[in-house]
Amino acid sequence: MQEDGTKMLGEKRRSLILEWLQNNSEPITGKALAEKTNVSRQVIVQDISLLKAKGEPIIATSRGYVYFKENNKMAKQSRIIVVSHRAEETADELYTLVDIGVSVKNVMVEHPIYGDLTGSLMLKNRRDVDQFINELEKTNASLLSKLTEGVHLHTIEADTEEQLDEACEALREAGYLLES
Repeated sequence: MQEDGTKMLGEKRRSLILEWLQNNSEPITGKALAEKTNVSRQVIVQDISLLKAKGEPIIATSRGYVYFKENNKMAKQSRIIVVSHRAEETADELYTLVDIGVSVKNVMVEHPIYGDLTGSLMLKNRRDVDQFINELEKTNASLLSKLTEGVHLHTIEADTEEQLDEACEALREAGYLLES
């Protein structure tokens, strides 16, 4: 049975999207992918969903889509931390982490109905944080932590345990780290 031209175009487009994501270390926006493939942003959203359903490790962040590939050079250290702060302190909290060389992988909150909700952040430096904050302001979106009165978790990652310890100490001094 012969496939119709539309399906083949979709498969070819998804193959290109996958290749672009795999070969790019920076996020690629849905708008950019739509322009490159001459389709709507909604078609890209559907393509990404289809690729995820096939097991491709694509993460949607506030800065665009990222193909999550493990760094084989050196195993990173990671830790889940619990923090709490006001919304207007978000940039300071994130700068505190990235300035120490810690990446902020995600944000997580516990919702009373949906359970754990996780948002991918993938923030590595001040530029990433600035883009996240700008997008937050531009879209007038709410932080996930608004659902939990400021309490949230982050998965943080660094080259060494010492960097993670230093990050936790800096958050403790700023009054953001929650501890038992």
